[in-house]
Amino acid sequence: MITVDGVWMRYGRGPDVLTGIDVALSPGSVTVVLGENGCGKSTLLRIAAGCTVPTAGSVRGRPSAVSYLPERFPDQLRLSARAYLRHFARIRRLPTRVELLDRLGFAGDLDQPMSELSKGNAQKVGLTQTFGSVDGFLVLDEPWAGLDVAARAVLSDLVREAADAGATVLVTDHTGAAAKLPGATVFRMADGVLRPVEDLGFVEVVVTCTSEAVDQVAKLPGVQSVRRTA
Repeated sequence: MITVDGVWMRYGRGPDVLTGIDVALSPGSVTVVLGENGCGKSTLLRIAAGCTVPTAGSVRGRPSAVSYLPERFPDQLRLSARAYLRHFARIRRLPTRVELLDRLGFAGDLDQPMSELSKGNAQKVGLTQTFGSVDGFLVLDEPWAGLDVAARAVLSDLVREAADAGATVLVTDHTGAAAKLPGATVFRMADGVLRPVEDLGFVEVVVTCTSEAVDQVAKLPGVQSVRRTA
């Protein structure tokens, strides 16, 4: 069990970003944090992963194996995708799971610097690194962002498989995909406070558009699936 106990966070003399966060994360569970940009979601994830020290409070029970996917990669990351994956595989003493790239539909050049890959392909490399080990703690910050529709579905499967294998998954997501995962516990962050969400309020919307616009609609935030009708 991983527990976030009374975590507060303030940067310098600014206002409190997190105010007394308490949450328990069980093995085999998926915990989803929703909220507007700048509400503190990413800060909470960095603290949970051990990348940031909170102003007050603590995280207990964090395992030695933590796989963290940031929302954005460094802009000037010169490592090639291949070298990036090999580097993390060596750190973990695990083989590089290149088959995950194929499963996610990676269409880039593995020898191209990460900084030169498209957002979607860079995200697929990051996910391959993150899911290289699924027996510990997976912390994923907006992992569905930038992915095509097919890759989003694969990612949902990977998250479910990781939880089924006993991993603890903590994820932020603005697309709505994570909150639809079976058995997910959903919270919303607002004003530095984390509150449980009971009613997700998903709706189906019928949109009439040209066939050329269908792919663009599918990429919009919150769109889970697109059905073409005659």
